[in-house]
Amino acid sequence: MSSTAVPVADTASPTNNDSNKMTCDTLYAHRDYARVLMPLFYCIVFLVALLGNSLALHVIRPNLKKINSTTLYSLNLVISDILFTLSLPLRIIYYAMGFHWPLGEALCKISGLIFYINTYAGVNFMTCLSVDRFIAVVLPLRFARLRKVSNVRYICVGVWLLVLAQTLPLMGMPMTNKEPDGFITCMEYPNFEKVDNVATILIGAVFLGYIIPLVTILVCYSILCAKLRFTAKSNQLMEKSGRSRKAIGVICCVSLVFIICFSPYHIDILQYMIRKLVSSPDCADLTAFQVSLHITVCLMNLNSCLDPFIYFFACKGYKRKLCKLLRLQVSMSFSSAVRTSPEGSSKDIIDGNKIQLNSSFLGTTSERHTERSYHLEE
Repeated sequence: MSSTAVPVADTASPTNNDSNKMTCDTLYAHRDYARVLMPLFYCIVFLVALLGNSLALHVIRPNLKKINSTTLYSLNLVISDILFTLSLPLRIIYYAMGFHWPLGEALCKISGLIFYINTYAGVNFMTCLSVDRFIAVVLPLRFARLRKVSNVRYICVGVWLLVLAQTLPLMGMPMTNKEPDGFITCMEYPNFEKVDNVATILIGAVFLGYIIPLVTILVCYSILCAKLRFTAKSNQLMEKSGRSRKAIGVICCVSLVFIICFSPYHIDILQYMIRKLVSSPDCADLTAFQVSLHITVCLMNLNSCLDPFIYFFACKGYKRKLCKLLRLQVSMSFSSAVRTSPEGSSKDIIDGNKIQLNSSFLGTTSERHTERSYHLEE
């Protein structure tokens, strides 16, 4: 599981050589549309991902005292999503200016490094979580040592170091380029065309950074689903409770999100690089690749925005925290409305608070009962 050279192809401007780059003037023909749609898309992703993952971090933090392997992997996944999200504002500025980067080469490299380290750290930790769940359910005794917190800490550090080591070579490459029309691009594909054997490098990177994690996740979760089905059939109580069906549903959802978000981008890179090895793409091919990469990168980045929704359906603690926050907000709005109402009296406010307190108490009691009943689902 790694990210190696996949970062080289963030938002692409696919040109095969300098001559093609000078003669093909349609690579940024979609600039007028992109400078409106892409910043709007990334603003939504930024807000949803930052709020959702911050809430997830808030939910995980109290559990650090009784931390286990799953919590530790989840914590690292949430941190990678948050750090990735924090790199988006600079990309929003870049797209809003029509693929123009006025902030210099150094800041382009730093933003690109943060962007890709956290993207592929997320991929790796999602893979680690699938292996962890597989071991916990299918092979709990044989590989139990791999789930010890002391060992998982080393694995997490190793993942970060591996991704960092494989992404750092980007710092030695020029990541900005001044186009003939005066625009300065950042992290675009043609800026890396001078790298020797770039097609071979990217094909290898796709296998290491996408295909291996994908196969690992699908194999682990497929066996896990089969195990859950077998257990449910032999345990009528578990089958009636619906826990097995819900767990399988969450597993399918996680796998589907991974496939939808990451597959189009990596398949796009893979097919173009194979064609690049066997032929010389013309201007129309380069333009199509350029547009498709901008779209598939958006789809890939949507992953950090979708993770919180998975947390909501998979984690009772996350759902409770969100509901409490929403109830608190409603309570504050209600109290504010009563205070500002000319017909409101002190008795109304007190009664309103009593009602709210009773509702909160009942909600808490219900949640505690739910937590005891469905502890396995967390």
